[in-house]
Amino acid sequence: MKNRKYDLEDRLIDFAVASIKLVESLPNTRSGIHLGGQLLRSGTSPSLNYGEAKSGESKNDFIHKMKICLKELRETYNCLRILHRAGIYRKETVILELIEECNELISIFVKSINTANNN
Repeated sequence: MKNRKYDLEDRLIDFAVASIKLVESLPNTRSGIHLGGQLLRSGTSPSLNYGEAKSGESKNDFIHKMKICLKELRETYNCLRILHRAGIYRKETVILELIEECNELISIFVKSINTANNN
Protein backbone atom coordinates (compact mmCIF):
# COMPACT_ATOMS: atom_id res chain seq x y z
CA MET A 1 0.00 0.00 0.00
CA LYS A 2 3.04 2.28 0.28
CA ASN A 3 3.37 3.07 -3.43
CA ARG A 4 0.26 5.16 -4.02
CA LYS A 5 -1.40 4.75 -7.37
CA TYR A 6 -3.24 7.56 -9.05
CA ASP A 7 -5.83 5.29 -10.65
CA LEU A 8 -8.69 5.18 -8.15
CA GLU A 9 -9.99 1.84 -9.37
CA ASP A 10 -6.56 0.24 -8.84
CA ARG A 11 -6.28 1.79 -5.39
CA LEU A 12 -9.68 0.41 -4.44
CA ILE A 13 -8.77 -3.06 -5.71
CA ASP A 14 -5.46 -2.95 -3.82
CA PHE A 15 -7.34 -1.85 -0.70
CA ALA A 16 -9.81 -4.72 -1.11
CA VAL A 17 -6.97 -7.22 -1.49
CA ALA A 18 -5.20 -5.83 1.61
CA SER A 19 -8.47 -6.08 3.54
CA ILE A 20 -8.89 -9.71 2.46
CA LYS A 21 -5.33 -10.54 3.54
CA LEU A 22 -5.90 -8.92 6.92
CA VAL A 23 -9.16 -10.84 7.43
CA GLU A 24 -7.49 -14.13 6.50
CA SER A 25 -4.85 -13.57 9.18
CA LEU A 26 -7.24 -12.69 12.02
CA PRO A 27 -7.50 -15.14 14.92
CA ASN A 28 -10.27 -17.71 14.89
CA THR A 29 -12.03 -16.13 17.88
CA ARG A 30 -15.59 -14.82 18.20
CA SER A 31 -14.43 -11.22 17.78
CA GLY A 32 -12.00 -12.10 14.98
CA ILE A 33 -14.71 -13.92 13.04
CA HIS A 34 -17.33 -11.21 13.63
CA LEU A 35 -15.14 -8.24 12.76
CA GLY A 36 -13.42 -10.17 10.00
CA GLY A 37 -16.73 -10.86 8.29
CA GLN A 38 -17.73 -7.23 8.60
CA LEU A 39 -14.39 -6.02 7.24
CA LEU A 40 -14.50 -8.53 4.40
CA ARG A 41 -17.86 -7.15 3.24
CA SER A 42 -17.24 -3.44 3.76
CA GLY A 43 -13.58 -3.47 2.69
CA THR A 44 -14.26 -5.09 -0.68
CA SER A 45 -17.53 -3.30 -1.43
CA PRO A 46 -16.10 0.09 -2.52
CA SER A 47 -14.12 -1.39 -5.42
CA LEU A 48 -17.16 -3.28 -6.66
CA ASN A 49 -19.52 -0.34 -6.28
CA TYR A 50 -17.06 2.04 -7.92
CA GLY A 51 -17.18 -0.15 -11.02
CA GLU A 52 -20.94 0.35 -11.02
CA ALA A 53 -20.62 4.09 -10.43
CA LYS A 54 -18.41 4.44 -13.48
CA SER A 55 -21.31 3.05 -15.52
CA GLY A 56 -23.94 5.21 -13.84
CA GLU A 57 -27.04 5.76 -15.93
CA SER A 58 -27.32 9.39 -14.89
CA LYS A 59 -25.56 11.99 -12.76
CA ASN A 60 -27.86 11.13 -9.84
CA ASP A 61 -27.16 7.41 -10.27
CA PHE A 62 -23.41 8.10 -10.32
CA ILE A 63 -23.62 10.22 -7.15
CA HIS A 64 -25.79 7.63 -5.41
CA LYS A 65 -23.29 4.84 -6.12
CA MET A 66 -20.37 7.03 -5.07
CA LYS A 67 -22.18 7.66 -1.77
CA ILE A 68 -22.52 3.91 -1.28
CA CYS A 69 -18.74 3.61 -1.75
CA LEU A 70 -18.21 6.37 0.81
CA LYS A 71 -20.57 4.73 3.29
CA GLU A 72 -18.72 1.42 3.00
CA LEU A 73 -15.34 3.11 3.37
CA ARG A 74 -16.48 4.84 6.57
CA GLU A 75 -17.72 1.52 7.91
CA THR A 76 -14.39 -0.08 7.04
CA TYR A 77 -12.50 2.77 8.71
CA ASN A 78 -14.34 2.20 11.99
CA CYS A 79 -13.91 -1.57 11.78
CA LEU A 80 -10.16 -1.18 11.27
CA ARG A 81 -9.96 1.20 14.23
CA ILE A 82 -11.85 -1.28 16.43
CA LEU A 83 -9.48 -4.10 15.41
CA HIS A 84 -6.51 -1.86 16.16
CA ARG A 85 -7.72 -0.59 19.53
CA ALA A 86 -8.79 -4.06 20.67
CA GLY A 87 -5.38 -5.45 19.70
CA ILE A 88 -7.01 -8.24 17.70
CA TYR A 89 -4.63 -7.73 14.80
CA ARG A 90 -1.05 -7.69 16.06
CA LYS A 91 0.83 -6.23 13.07
CA GLU A 92 0.38 -2.58 13.97
CA THR A 93 2.17 -1.09 10.96
CA VAL A 94 -0.04 -3.03 8.54
CA ILE A 95 -3.30 -2.01 10.17
CA LEU A 96 -2.17 1.61 10.54
CA GLU A 97 -1.31 1.73 6.82
CA LEU A 98 -4.77 0.37 6.00
CA ILE A 99 -6.41 2.93 8.28
CA GLU A 100 -4.44 5.71 6.57
CA GLU A 101 -5.31 4.47 3.08
CA CYS A 102 -8.97 4.16 4.03
CA ASN A 103 -8.96 7.72 5.35
CA GLU A 104 -7.39 8.98 2.11
CA LEU A 105 -9.97 7.11 0.04
CA ILE A 106 -12.75 8.64 2.15
CA SER A 107 -11.34 12.10 1.39
CA ILE A 108 -11.22 11.33 -2.34
CA PHE A 109 -14.84 10.20 -2.36
CA VAL A 110 -16.05 13.19 -0.35
CA LYS A 111 -14.35 15.54 -2.83
CA SER A 112 -15.60 13.59 -5.86
CA ILE A 113 -19.19 13.61 -4.59
CA ASN A 114 -19.01 17.34 -3.86
CA THR A 115 -17.58 18.02 -7.33
CA ALA A 116 -20.27 15.91 -9.01
CA ASN A 117 -22.99 17.71 -7.05
CA ASN A 118 -21.62 21.12 -8.09
CA ASN A 119 -21.36 20.29 -11.82
